[in-house]
Amino acid sequence: MRNHQIKKLSIAGVLCAFAVVGSLFYFPIFGSKCTPVQHMVNIICAVFLGPWYGVGVAFVASFLRNILGLGSLMAFPGSMFGALLCGIVYYKTKNTSLTLSAEIFGTSIIGGLSAYPIAIILMGKSTGDIAFYAYIVPFLISTVGGALFSIIPLSSLKKTGLHKTIIQEKGRNYNV
Repeated sequence: MRNHQIKKLSIAGVLCAFAVVGSLFYFPIFGSKCTPVQHMVNIICAVFLGPWYGVGVAFVASFLRNILGLGSLMAFPGSMFGALLCGIVYYKTKNTSLTLSAEIFGTSIIGGLSAYPIAIILMGKSTGDIAFYAYIVPFLISTVGGALFSIIPLSSLKKTGLHKTIIQEKGRNYNV
């Protein structure tokens, strides 16, 4: 059991580092730094680690991105809601397509709407400057890109058969 936890934590650390380094590649849309790599990491976490590790990786990566000056406070709602929702959907259904859709919905709609109060309260934006749905479009663009990118490593791991050996827990295999 201990080896299993160490393995999951190691994979989470690598994915977190990948998300932070991947945030160097972003594109700005409406004052938001869109980083598709974070959304790809959310989906990979959902498939191999589960929803709570996914939220943890999203939080730590967002925190590190903010400390390093690579992100904004929008990184928190933009990644954590998507990570939670796609993790829950994959855990319940084991369907990769639904997981991609859950990441897109969780990040763009739920994360986009929750970014509004953060922008006003913590970032000092005026309510007249932004509409409550202003972050949905940039989050949508970012998360769709990340969801499409995640298909490549997931399908590659499945074709090679490595997905079966990544995480195994008491006879339960988290397959793609």
